[in-house]
Amino acid sequence: MGVTTVTDVRPASADATGSVLQTLFRTEQGGHEQVVLCQDRASGLKAVIAIHNTALGPALGGTRFHAYASEEEAVLDALNLSRGMSYKNALAGLDHGGGKAVIIGDPELIKTDELLLAYGRFVASLGGRYVTACDVGTYVADMDVVARTNTWTTGRSPENGGAGDSSVLTAYGVFQGMRASAQHLWGDPSLRDRKVGIAGVGKVGHHLVEHLLKDGAEVVITDVRAESVDRILARHPQVTAVADTDALIRTAGLDVYAPCALGGALDDTTVPVLTAKVVCGAANNQLAHPGVEKDLSDRGILYAPDYVVNAGGVIQVADELHGFDFDRCKAKAAKIFDTTLAIFAHAKADGIPPAAAADRLAEARMAEARRP
Repeated sequence: MGVTTVTDVRPASADATGSVLQTLFRTEQGGHEQVVLCQDRASGLKAVIAIHNTALGPALGGTRFHAYASEEEAVLDALNLSRGMSYKNALAGLDHGGGKAVIIGDPELIKTDELLLAYGRFVASLGGRYVTACDVGTYVADMDVVARTNTWTTGRSPENGGAGDSSVLTAYGVFQGMRASAQHLWGDPSLRDRKVGIAGVGKVGHHLVEHLLKDGAEVVITDVRAESVDRILARHPQVTAVADTDALIRTAGLDVYAPCALGGALDDTTVPVLTAKVVCGAANNQLAHPGVEKDLSDRGILYAPDYVVNAGGVIQVADELHGFDFDRCKAKAAKIFDTTLAIFAHAKADGIPPAAAADRLAEARMAEARRP
């Protein structure tokens, strides 16, 4: 088992090298403290651990297990996700910096205990600078395995000293962000009789459906996995399903669009045809590039910054390090409503998009922590 810095990467093309290094050292999207490439040939593990910022404390962020098209794509995703975690943790009021890990490969094909144990040893090698948890493609049972080789693993099962599934509070936080968006735009925090479209009804999305139906919303869903859609429809026949995300974002009368799958959901193709007045979802890195936030604003679409509203899960796993208390975590996640409203107010006062306002507030907290 060895540790390799990102500067030792030798991708297939020089352009790919330039892309990775440019992102790593560019002020806006880079500025990472440490990026580690991990490989264990015996188990087949290939992973990237990115630590963006530890000004507020040890980096905290989940482990994504995904079949990336290339190793370069995996590194770039880790860089973007870890940066997002710095901002998320700052605005969630946590004493943690931002980090993220990605394991390269299809989890349904290559995930084994041996691979997860090897990954845990790499986490351990960082000596507490990075605390891991679940993300797309990893689950509570996986974190129980990872924790066998290090003490810096959260998102474990209650039987193993953890808090269990963090998607419960992630969905709750997104729902609070939606309520704040409704309050800001329509003067009422209720989603009753509002049409909400959810793209991705897996770990987080299916909990979000429950909150919305309980609040009286009309829900439209889609997911690349037919079984996920079928599960929702079997339990809630009043929910409507559409073929794909393209159909969802064009749905007539849509009030809120909730991207709850992978990132990049808002781009130059989707924003011009989006019918919703609000975007508020659980997916990380929803903006495909920085200019998208202005495009949304120009169309009069209110964007609730993803890393603000989806912070319920990280609030839960951070609490696990200090003795988990669900009611305490839920109370903290409920404050996402107030934080989101404050961001909208700052954005309006400064004449900037909400994402820019959120960035300023997060950067101010991190900068304050750096002062002697």
